[in-house]
Amino acid sequence: MVFDHFPESIDGLDLQQWQTYESFYDDLLDRELNDGNLRSWLEDWSRLSALVWEAGTMINIKKSLDTADEAAEQAFLDFVNDVQPQAVVADQALKERFLALNPEKKDLDDLALVIRDMRNLADLFREENVPLQTELAKLGNEYDKITGAMTAEWEGEVKNLSQLEVLLRDQDRDVRRRAWRQILDLWLAARERLNQLYVEMLERRQKMAANAGLADYREYVFRELGRFDYTPEECLTFHDAIEEVVVPLASKIYEKRRQRLGLASPRPWDVDVDTSGEPTLTPYSGQQELMLHTTKILSAVDPVLAGYYTTMQEADLMDLDTRSGKALGGYCSTLPLRRLPFIFMNGAGTHDDVQTMLHEAGHAFHVFEAAELPYTWQLESPMEFAEVASMSMELLAAPYLTADHGGFYTDSEAARARIEHLEGIVLFLPYMAVVDAFQHWVYTNPELAANPANCDEAWKDLWERFIPGVDYSSLVDEMETGWHRKLHIFHVPFYYIEYGMAQVGALQVWRRALQDQKGAVRAYRHALAQGGTMTLPELFEAAGAEFRFDTPMLSDLMSLVEQAIEKFEMQV
Repeated sequence: MVFDHFPESIDGLDLQQWQTYESFYDDLLDRELNDGNLRSWLEDWSRLSALVWEAGTMINIKKSLDTADEAAEQAFLDFVNDVQPQAVVADQALKERFLALNPEKKDLDDLALVIRDMRNLADLFREENVPLQTELAKLGNEYDKITGAMTAEWEGEVKNLSQLEVLLRDQDRDVRRRAWRQILDLWLAARERLNQLYVEMLERRQKMAANAGLADYREYVFRELGRFDYTPEECLTFHDAIEEVVVPLASKIYEKRRQRLGLASPRPWDVDVDTSGEPTLTPYSGQQELMLHTTKILSAVDPVLAGYYTTMQEADLMDLDTRSGKALGGYCSTLPLRRLPFIFMNGAGTHDDVQTMLHEAGHAFHVFEAAELPYTWQLESPMEFAEVASMSMELLAAPYLTADHGGFYTDSEAARARIEHLEGIVLFLPYMAVVDAFQHWVYTNPELAANPANCDEAWKDLWERFIPGVDYSSLVDEMETGWHRKLHIFHVPFYYIEYGMAQVGALQVWRRALQDQKGAVRAYRHALAQGGTMTLPELFEAAGAEFRFDTPMLSDLMSLVEQAIEKFEMQV
């Protein structure tokens, strides 16, 4: 480390002021750079990148913990206005300086993929896009504020969206219908605001693509996301395979649900309820109980992984309970300076929350396993594999959900939980195809998409193609505006196919675990430890999977899932 007085942590720093970071960038730009000091220069740049990344992450976490906290929001706005744009420009200057040395010809084989990614992003960079990125960050914050403020009164108590969604699992169909109606009324009341927000986002994204000399934003974002191992056309092929293989199985699940509930047809408020006739699974009450049982489950999976989870508890690196004003969703963020993760979620005591906990724990384990890699840029693997880390953990932990392993359930309850999980995988893949295909349509038809009514129609067509098993008759507005309710469409366009690809990878990890649980966990941890030092196909292979998404692969995996569901149904 050549930097003088470089901070060991972000504690006590004024994170939202550019002056906090400026002198370190200036040092790197001014310092003589040659073969003799190239490694030390890269190490300093890596450390600086970690500082800026961690500062932005912590500011965003604080904002998402309470969307009504004006000080937290102002810190976020200061960071995206003052720090982020200047850091992007300064980072581009460092990239250009480094790449001018033709680092591909240096003794830097361990950084081959990092160099590839840097050259790609450096070539994509346009300074006029920096303020557009700032504007998009602010518009994303508006989406969080709109959705985070959605609450409704339910039997004398104010509930947020996450709390209302728990009621969709109630055995009383009228309760489910009324809860669903309240949720949709909240979304429909925000329809015009969300439409306008999306139009503004679309305009800026298209302008960014044009500034970079690219045909459309789809081409831009595939470059930006570093999708070197597959093409847009291969995504469409994946959609077709889902339509051919998964949609029929999903329709069978919906039909089975209809029969068990004794309905003429399953309505949208009938898709989440447990059809066993038993009381709704209520596995835990509150964050402490969730963490206690999760620790015991993870101890059965692998003691080292359980140790990582304990470290997070001791360092207060999780916020798991839902509450009013908290941003929607769940995530795991990397704190790269400390080489630690932070988990955020909206737990309300459901089995879905248990799955979310295990999912985000898988992301956290990725951070821990890759922590020994020397450079900040190596910590992140492609998102298509990062989600294998999370989805595989859901499946690897599933055998230990029962109380005899310290888990949440009786044997019968665990079987119900396993059915819910596996059916959820089947039902998710067609939904993923809707979300991804919608964005392919939007960004290759920007003039049409600029009219939200056309977006509604495109979403409706895709919904009817991939999810024919749910009856939306007389609910046209509710179906058409489903795209409003997927935050990825607003925040991170095209970031959704990763979940589908990762699910195919995770199912292959699970397939091995059914024969060799310890071997599957060992391969899983080995693959996570590679961080971003391998290509996508290599990472999948390290985990014991193939990077393919064709009809034969999906047919094999869906057959395995269907057989497992039938086995667990016999245990309920």
